[in-house]
Amino acid sequence: MKRLIALALASALFALPASAQNFPDKPIHIIVPFTPGSATDVVARAVAAAMTKNLGQTVIVENKPGAGGTIGAGQVAKSAPDGYTLLANSSAHTVNPAIYPNMTFDTAKDLPAVTLLAVQPNIMVASPSKGWKTANDYVNAAKAAPGKLTYATAGTGSGTHMNAEKFKLAADIDTVHVPYKGTPEALSDTMNGRTDIYFCPVIAALPMIKDGRVVALANGSPKRSSVLPDLPTTEEQGFKDSGYNFWVGLFAPAGTPPAVIDKLNAEVRKALDNPEVKERLQALGTDPAPTTPAEFDKIVVAEIKENIDLAKKAEIKLQ
Repeated sequence: MKRLIALALASALFALPASAQNFPDKPIHIIVPFTPGSATDVVARAVAAAMTKNLGQTVIVENKPGAGGTIGAGQVAKSAPDGYTLLANSSAHTVNPAIYPNMTFDTAKDLPAVTLLAVQPNIMVASPSKGWKTANDYVNAAKAAPGKLTYATAGTGSGTHMNAEKFKLAADIDTVHVPYKGTPEALSDTMNGRTDIYFCPVIAALPMIKDGRVVALANGSPKRSSVLPDLPTTEEQGFKDSGYNFWVGLFAPAGTPPAVIDKLNAEVRKALDNPEVKERLQALGTDPAPTTPAEFDKIVVAEIKENIDLAKKAEIKLQ
């Protein structure tokens, strides 16, 4: 019986493409389509460091920001489908089809999922100089001066943008969108009072909140954060259907062998299960959330449809 099992395992191994059997035998590159220090970048680097130790091959994170993440995503979509060039993207990945009609790639078809990496809330923050303590304070100020108050985002179509748009619709306010290249820039200008609020990923917001450099007005996700348990969500503050799910996930070019994607999925799961990685991410308010490729593909397809509807309602246009 043992001999039969061994033969079966050997047969399965040799049935795999040579590229899958030897994968990886050179460095893996993970493209992050946002700036260094962004939530997506922080998660990707934590996972890459653990994978490097486990695989014995370097996993390199490269930042290719611009155009709401479509520049980096497009590069990966056109890369060789061998598992050596991957995309770590935020939930903006499912927004882009709604606002970039002339993209040179198909989000769902050309970038199949490897796994969801993590989920985290966006925190609505403002400068202490504004004097606001809650989301309602900002809304009251906005209604008193229509078209005057602003909200920063990490770019048109980013997860931070969609969170702000959902809130804007729910609050029925007239405010001005100020898009930035990424989270560090948006957070800096909000902290300094140049922009009024920013739905900032908790990874970047938490240190600033603890230091008193920004004030947390609300949690932008549907449920409270484990690292800010006393901060009510926007929905708890009376703004129905304003919650937004922000995630970070990993994708590969279409045509990547299923065996390679499965190998990557297994290695990412191992990395996310590393106590040091888990502790680091959870301390920043980010929860590891690995899925199967098929499960994540379903999430992507569903969210693309939802975001097309949201973009129409919010009249989101490129700026």
